[in-house]
Amino acid sequence: MWYLFENEFTRYNELKRKVKGITNMMLTKSLKELEENNLIVRIQYETIPPKVEYALTERGKALLPALNELSKWGEEQLKLDKSKSDF
Repeated sequence: MWYLFENEFTRYNELKRKVKGITNMMLTKSLKELEENNLIVRIQYETIPPKVEYALTERGKALLPALNELSKWGEEQLKLDKSKSDF
């Protein structure tokens, strides 16, 4: 979702490159779940070759502040764990 926030419209292969180590099956499943929960929208263009892009919905964008806070919390926990292991 971070990448979609930073790059409004994103193609599948761009997402695959950005999410290191993810399989096609897992990325496809994740995108479908996000779409089913109205967090992203899948835009299919009637072109040859076919073109599909993904973008955050307003609901998805509204979730980003909470994800930011969760990310900050995770970073703080990693710092605490590191400082404990330094002793």
